Amino acid sequence: MSFSTFYLIILATAFMYCLHFSVAGTNETDRLALLDFKAKITGDPLGVMSSWNDTTHFCEWHGITCHRGRRVKKLKLYSSKLTGFLSPSIGNLSFLKVLQLYNNTLGGTIPPEIGRLHRLRDLQLGNNTIEGHIPPNISACSRLLALDIRNNRLVGKIPSKISYLVHLQYINLHNNNLTGTIPSSFGNFSSLYLIDLESNNLSGSIPESLGKLNKLTYLALGENMLSGIVPSSIFNLTLLVSFGLGFNNNLEGSLPSDLGIKLPNLQWFSISSNNFTGSIPTSISNSSGLTVLQLDDNNLTGQVPSLHKLANLSILFLSNNSLGHGQAGDLNFAYSLANATDLQVLGIGDNILSGNFPKIFCNFSMLSSLEIDDNYIDGQIPACIENLEYLTGFAASGNQLSGIIPQGIGKLRNLDRLMLDANQFSGKIPSSIGNLTKMTILNLYHNNLVGQIPSTLGSCKNLLGMDLSFNRLSGRIPSQLFDISTLSIGLYLSFNKLSGSLPEEVGQLKNLGLLRVTGNTLSGEIPSTLSSCVELTNLYMDGNFLQGAIPDALSELKGLNELDLSKNNLSGKIPQFLESLPLQMLNLSYNSKLEGEVPTGGIFSNATGLSLDGIRGLCGGRPELKLPKCNKKNQKKSLGHKNRFILGIVFGLLGIISMVTIFVSLYIYWYKKKTKLPTPLGNFSENYPNLSYQTLLKATNGFSFDNLIGRGTFGAVYKGILHDLVETSIIAIKIFNLEQHGASKSFMAECGVLRTIRHRNLIKVITACSSVDYQGNDFKALVYEYMVRGSLEEWLHPVAIDVVEDTDTAPRLSLRQRLDIVVDVASALEYLHHNCGAPIIHCDLKPSNVLLDEELVAHVSDFGLAKFLSESISSSIANQSSSLGVRGTVGYAPPEYGLGNEASTNGDVYSFGILLLEMITGKRPTNDMFSEGISLHDYVKEALPERVIEIVDHSLVEDIDSEEIDSRLMLEALTSVLGIALSCSTEVPQERLDMSDVTAKLSSIRKKLLGTRLDQRRIRAGTRW
Repeated sequence: MSFSTFYLIILATAFMYCLHFSVAGTNETDRLALLDFKAKITGDPLGVMSSWNDTTHFCEWHGITCHRGRRVKKLKLYSSKLTGFLSPSIGNLSFLKVLQLYNNTLGGTIPPEIGRLHRLRDLQLGNNTIEGHIPPNISACSRLLALDIRNNRLVGKIPSKISYLVHLQYINLHNNNLTGTIPSSFGNFSSLYLIDLESNNLSGSIPESLGKLNKLTYLALGENMLSGIVPSSIFNLTLLVSFGLGFNNNLEGSLPSDLGIKLPNLQWFSISSNNFTGSIPTSISNSSGLTVLQLDDNNLTGQVPSLHKLANLSILFLSNNSLGHGQAGDLNFAYSLANATDLQVLGIGDNILSGNFPKIFCNFSMLSSLEIDDNYIDGQIPACIENLEYLTGFAASGNQLSGIIPQGIGKLRNLDRLMLDANQFSGKIPSSIGNLTKMTILNLYHNNLVGQIPSTLGSCKNLLGMDLSFNRLSGRIPSQLFDISTLSIGLYLSFNKLSGSLPEEVGQLKNLGLLRVTGNTLSGEIPSTLSSCVELTNLYMDGNFLQGAIPDALSELKGLNELDLSKNNLSGKIPQFLESLPLQMLNLSYNSKLEGEVPTGGIFSNATGLSLDGIRGLCGGRPELKLPKCNKKNQKKSLGHKNRFILGIVFGLLGIISMVTIFVSLYIYWYKKKTKLPTPLGNFSENYPNLSYQTLLKATNGFSFDNLIGRGTFGAVYKGILHDLVETSIIAIKIFNLEQHGASKSFMAECGVLRTIRHRNLIKVITACSSVDYQGNDFKALVYEYMVRGSLEEWLHPVAIDVVEDTDTAPRLSLRQRLDIVVDVASALEYLHHNCGAPIIHCDLKPSNVLLDEELVAHVSDFGLAKFLSESISSSIANQSSSLGVRGTVGYAPPEYGLGNEASTNGDVYSFGILLLEMITGKRPTNDMFSEGISLHDYVKEALPERVIEIVDHSLVEDIDSEEIDSRLMLEALTSVLGIALSCSTEVPQERLDMSDVTAKLSSIRKKLLGTRLDQRRIRAGTRW
């Protein structure tokens, strides 16, 4: 063997030896990377990673696929309910081609190390809670074909370097918080067949370059803030199957006349809620595969063209445009839909369409929603309407329909809403409507209906609102109407010819928010059973023949905002209790038999909200009413000489005692002042002076009752006004009752907490005062910013609204405002638990401790029971009993506190959950209905998800059908919010959510619901609901 041959053998052996160890080393790299990935997973309830251990090779672990060289090729753990974070070590899996982790609850950010995966082709991280930015170096994954990170919390711009991913075929960034513009470099992705950027905050115009993507089949850009004219080149993408630009954009221009010719493969086309003008192209029918066509909420004009080729159409929305000419023939297009036998939703409302009610509608046997309201449609509703057995919503309001309402309408047993108001219907209300037991809204107002109200309506046990006003209905109000306990939005019977008395059974409507029987011929007395309608906020009984006194029973209506009893025959005195109700409007005019002194408090001090015209027998009251003074001479004469003598003695003795008390008090005061000077505690703010007892006394007008805001366990809170040379400041002053056991400790606890924290949703303390009063007693107070809108308690359960200074604002919170408030409170708790050093436990979260400023921003207050915790026990429940006893308030304190366990962050989460349930249901946890083992938590849990509408606060139901929120989205949002509340208020502390997760989930719900413009895909409930 030659020397050269021997040398080659040695060299080959060494190479193989090195290669062996190199492969072994890279295999070890994969194993360590996977173990680090597992270490970052904090929750694996399904145990999908239980096989990830040293007993088996990592290539055999669940979700792992290796290639022949025993290197990781695929990592697939989707839909596994995993929680935790993405490990940066994932970037060490250098042979990885597929990474699928979608449908989990992974948080954190996308690690930039992912840019090392040069072989990666499929990246799917959708449906998680990932935050932060899209890492720019993702562009290094040059072989990437699919990028799916939809339904996360990503922010920032789409990185410009993403243009390096030239092989990309699929990009889905749907439902994040991305901003900026759509990169024009998207036009370079020549292989792209899907783009979904919907539900973000992208702005600017649609890049012209997208028109070069001739392989594109799916384009979704809706629910952003895009503007400008849609590039004409996009309408040339002939392979497009789904084309969505709708909702919350501000796009303009017109649809090309050859739309259906250039886009023959369309199945979904939506431009809803934009500013498109012009007419609907006649060629649209050429896109014969269309199943969804949404052109609603634009400025389209002209006739609707024939749609005869759209046999597959299931959803057609043309509402809220200016379609039609107000002439016969406008509805001819409806007959061109004869072959669309699968049509389920038809919306053509809010146009100028004219013509007879098309009988062709009866042929759409699968129809579930029919919206033709606010047009000029005339004729009669055909009897064949009864064929639409799947119909759930029928809105024909605001047309010129006449004739009778067909009896067969009672066969539509799935009908949820029936709106036939503002037409010219005559005849009687069909008794068969009583068969519509699923119906929640019935609007028949402003017609020419006659006869009696059918008693069968009492069988509609799910009704939330019913309006029969402005007809010619006669006879008595059937008592069966008051068996509908679900009635909450309102019962409108005004301006008919109803007679007799208002039935006593009206008291059964315990959830009713509004009752209007104005302008009838009702007689008899106002039933005292109205006192049981405890949710009533508006009561209108004016323009009848009611007699007798205003019953004292109305004093139980603690939430009453408006009361109109004018133009009746009421007699007696104006009850004193009316001034204690939170009335914004009171009209007693033209009840000529009313007499006596007019009260001066409450609504009687509001000249703009009070009407007492046409009543001569009244006297007294506020000067602005210009009523004669009341004659009290007889009352003065009744005071005898004996009484005067006794009073003289009493007042004399009181005077002597007062003088002695003053001298003793002054002596004690000056004695103590030598050793104890008024000084604020702690360095709360360099900008505020040291406020003395004398200053606070003057600011509150001597701690007068008129300045009292509220009372608590350890003291009272007063409104104060500070005057100086520069400005006048309004403050809130919490005076501690030091005779109450624990008050001094509460003062020190609150000082200790408030000097260490600062957050926009926590009450801001200005200074503290520890001094003595004029009697020499210890005096301790805290001075806060004044919250002009009062407490959340006063808005949820308005007994008196003195704190709400804006009397034009009724104490009612919309869903938008409630979501803002709960996110504020959640943010405050998240800060206390995680972001202010040692965790702080509030220990007494409840609506009265949530204060609202001018903008209804929530501020958590009252830290008198608060406690600092070490990190190690912040979420634990200690075994030993608390030395402080039970913390919190009954109903809001978690059950473990009652067992003597230590305070924990989990306890605050429980209190927040109860508060959240109360905000959505409007029911306190201490409500009388929650007894015999049934709690507010159980009440909500039993109703979810099918019966959400039955348990929500009646005032929120108005929002469900508002002109700004999609009812479906709102119900989903309410269900989600209640689900979070239930997860927070579960009995087992360790099963409760963390406040960081709660804040994130609620913020996401708010963004999804309130960041979207009104979806016209619903049956509108009319202006009343």
